Amino acid sequence: MTSSRLAKILAMVALAAALAGCQERRDPGFQGWVEADMIFVSPDEAGRVVKLNVREGDEVKVGDLLYSVDDDLQQADLNQNKATLANAQQTYDRAASLRGTGAGTQASLDAAVSALRVAEAKVNTSETRLARRKGFAPVAGTIQQIYFREGEMVAAQRPVLSIMPPGNMKLRFFVPEAELPKLSIGDQVRVVCDNCAADLTAKIYFIATTAEYTPPVIYSLDERNKLVYLIQARPSRPDALRVGQPISIYLNPKTPVADRR
Repeated sequence: MTSSRLAKILAMVALAAALAGCQERRDPGFQGWVEADMIFVSPDEAGRVVKLNVREGDEVKVGDLLYSVDDDLQQADLNQNKATLANAQQTYDRAASLRGTGAGTQASLDAAVSALRVAEAKVNTSETRLARRKGFAPVAGTIQQIYFREGEMVAAQRPVLSIMPPGNMKLRFFVPEAELPKLSIGDQVRVVCDNCAADLTAKIYFIATTAEYTPPVIYSLDERNKLVYLIQARPSRPDALRVGQPISIYLNPKTPVADRR
């Protein structure tokens, strides 16, 4: 092989390596993971879970019954307020009848009306408290985790279970400070994970304005290289991913204006 031919081969190899390096710089990969904003369903008041209608992994629709908490106290409170309402109704009827015949006063009728309205409001409150002893699905999604089972006591406003709506899934990854100018809200990125489909994409909806893992001194080039920024994106196919799954993110190079024309 002549020296000129060898030189040409070496030049081609060097050019290919340079092009590969440029492509790698244009489309770097970043490591991240899958997360989701869960919807937590909890009772307003403490109680014991008496019925659990779902299991982890079940698909639910809006309005589906999820669980029931014991309602003995709420039922007793409702019964008491209904009895008070019945008495208030009788008092009002008597005061209205007397006022109609002229034997009663307007003040007595006004007091009876006020007591009747208070009794009605208390009954409505008791009915609401009783109805909220059952937990219904506020959104459609998948039961992600159950925190309290049948027979267990749950505190007020402590979630009995969590629901993961598909639209609440998100991808979190970090990019170095030098790569940040390449990203914008609304950009599409490519998502790669083990044994996943090859056409997974996501759209960036959040770019942090402050750095993570910031070193004490950031004035030198070496220290600035340690700065990373959190990026979050919504996957186009959330059903193809799982919470906690590790992923790799690749930036799609933007097409230059001259090329688009």
